[in-house]
This record gives sequence, C-alpha cells and structure tokens, in this order.
Amino acid sequence: MGLNTGSREADRLQPPGTSRRSVLAGVGGGLIAGLAGCTGLGSPGSTGGSDGGDGGDGDDGPVAVASFFSFYDFARTVADGTPLTVRNLVPTGLHGHGWEPNASITRDIIRADAFVHVGEDFQPWADRAIRTLKDDGVDTKLINVRKGVELVELAASLDPEEEGVGEDRGEDPHFWLDPRRAKTAVDNITEGFVELVPEHEDAFRENAAAYKTDVLDRIDRDYADIFGRAERSVVQLAAHNAFQYLGVRYDVEMRPLVVNLAASGDVKPSDITGAKRVIDENGIRYIGAAVFETRKPARQLLAETAVEAYFPVTPYAGVREEWVERGWGYEEIAYNVNMPTFEVVLGNKAPEEVGGEGWAERWRNFE
Repeated sequence: MGLNTGSREADRLQPPGTSRRSVLAGVGGGLIAGLAGCTGLGSPGSTGGSDGGDGGDGDDGPVAVASFFSFYDFARTVADGTPLTVRNLVPTGLHGHGWEPNASITRDIIRADAFVHVGEDFQPWADRAIRTLKDDGVDTKLINVRKGVELVELAASLDPEEEGVGEDRGEDPHFWLDPRRAKTAVDNITEGFVELVPEHEDAFRENAAAYKTDVLDRIDRDYADIFGRAERSVVQLAAHNAFQYLGVRYDVEMRPLVVNLAASGDVKPSDITGAKRVIDENGIRYIGAAVFETRKPARQLLAETAVEAYFPVTPYAGVREEWVERGWGYEEIAYNVNMPTFEVVLGNKAPEEVGGEGWAERWRNFE
C-alpha cells in the first residue's frame, strides 16, 4: 500500500554550515554533557532508530533526525528518492512521549542538518535541546510539525491538575491521530526540507502530495466507514488520553482509562470504577489496550467485568521490532493494528473477521 517508505541510501552533499562541527570539536563536550544532565542518561545503545541508523554524523551530507515516530515516517516519505536521509531518534519498542534520551541522541541532533520535532511542551527533552541549540548558535534547522495545526480542547475527563500542552494551555497535542490534521504536519516537513535542500523541491512536493492523497485521504475514508457503521458510539480504551482526535473527527466517545496525557500516568481506583461503569452501561465485550503501556489495568478489567478480551491500539508513538522488520509506518500500523481493533471494540465485526488470518489469535490479550 502507498509509497515506498523503506530506508534510503543517500547521495552525499556538502553540509550547509560548519557550526555543528565547531560545537562538537570545541564546546561540544560541555554541551552534550549539559543536555545529558538535563534529560537523564538512558541505557547504553538505546539510541537506535527505526532505520537502524545512529543519527547524522555531520560529515556526509544532509541528514534530518525526528523526535517522534509518526513524523519520522512522514519525513522519510517526503524525502524518498532524494539525497536527504531521515532518521528516527526514538528507540524501537519505546513510546515516543515519556522517555528520556541519552547523550548520544543529543549528539545526533547537534550533528544533524535538521531536527523534526512536535512543538513546545510535548517532549521536554526536545524543548531543552532546542533551547541549547539556539543558545549555542548551532545551525541545525528546526522543523516544527505542529505549526498552524488547530488543536482541540482537552477532554472533559482530563485530570484537572494536568498542565496542558500547546501555546494555549488546555489543548490536546495528539493531532496526528486525525489524518486531516496530519496533512499539515506533512506540509510543515515539506517546507522545511525545501528550505534545507532546495534543489530537490519538486521531489519533496510530489512525494508529499501523493502521500496526502493516496494514504492520508484513504485512511480518513476508511476510518469514517468503520466509525460510521458502528451502532455503539462509545469506545473503552485501557490507554492514556491520546485518542480524542479520532473521537472528534468521527463523532465517537473515546473513553481513556488513564485520563492524563502521559503514557506513564498512574491508574487510579476511580479510573477503574469509571471504566467498569462504561463497560456495564454500554454492554462492551471488547476493549482496546495500548501497545506501549502496561497491560495490568486491561487484565484487571478482563477479570472484573464482562469484557471478554482486549486488543491493540497505538497513537503511532513507537514501533515494535517486528513492525520495523516489516517496514511498517503510519499507514501500515493504521490498517494492521488500529483499524481491526476499532472494528472489534465497536461491535462491527467479531475478532476472527478482521485483520487477516491469525490476527485475533496473535493480538487477543497480547503481552
């Protein structure tokens, strides 16, 4: 389906500036140490990206690094067939919101020609890195994928103590779940790449236009069909508050178990009580569970309610090893993970009728 979004072998061009080398050769050690001290050191070797790269090396031409899987996937699609290499900073198997990178990721950002990020107040380590780059005059180009995106207000169920995200507090940052809003992110990436490597403007724009039409528009239509056929208008998810944009776009009530925005948020007894009430009132037999979050609360609901099974959902914030091996991106995850689960939890189809042969067996009450 869609465009070829596998790893690309880049031609080599002269980087546009030298200040990254100056920083690395001169004050780079202090800069890296300072950023690592702010963000906390991860385990050794935890910087690998989905393409197996280790980030830009600063000597071999145009490289863009991304702070979040979804936008890495958009970016590598836009750059397909050009000399620009795109690499994912998020380690395989981790959620992109809530992890803290080690010093080698900071070095990758300094060496890169561009840093694709999600905007302020979403990934604190990225915010700190950007401030430091600016303070030290590092010429890594900053590409904010959220620029110009209309955010929605946080769900009424949100913890009142939650700080909020965005220029105006109280807005939900998970806009890329909505395929239409995701188009703006693709446009922002495209404009950034055109400025970075203007001689390949035509290729960037052609790739972006094709992806928006052939992939994002099709995902939008297929989601609309799934939610439009549903008799039930409530979905219970054993996940954090990351799916409201699907609810807003397709007029469905998304009930997160963890009502704050952090994937690592604690589940409170009141959260379980509320989920039990929703399950009972709506005759829910199946729920969604977040791939990169603990399954303990999903198993608790399984044991204490009429729920028969849970199936996977993900806000495209990370990738499993087998997804990397298959070359899955935003598109493939939508069709192979989220869409089959929503068919099931909405009551449109039985688990055995979705996702192809073996899907239900593989994902039913997954670990």
